[in-house]
Amino acid sequence: MANTKKINKKNKIKRRIRGRVSGTTARPRLNVFRSNAEIYAQIIDDSNGTTLCAASSREASFAANKVTKVEKAAIVGKAIAARAIEAGVKAVVFDRGGNLYHGRVKSLAEGAREGGLEF
Repeated sequence: MANTKKINKKNKIKRRIRGRVSGTTARPRLNVFRSNAEIYAQIIDDSNGTTLCAASSREASFAANKVTKVEKAAIVGKAIAARAIEAGVKAVVFDRGGNLYHGRVKSLAEGAREGGLEF
């Protein structure tokens, strides 16, 4: 069973971040969700309420790679950057989703920067 105190703390941090970070049409939000095994990224335009593109480590092309979770996160970051550039997005705001900017979240952000996104 999950530790409710830890979950409540993460949700409080997430609400505080989402109060400050909002995606617009000019600069959509790069949202990161990290589970124990996988990592997911979405580029969201909050003004229209639409998801412009998404990538995750569960996709068949990424899941076939036998690499560490941190390396998978970097691959997902490069993929989300490539898909964002195809969709016409070059600059985003980063939403770490209540996670610390460390490890897999940092690796995804650095991969997205290498792929050409600015934030």
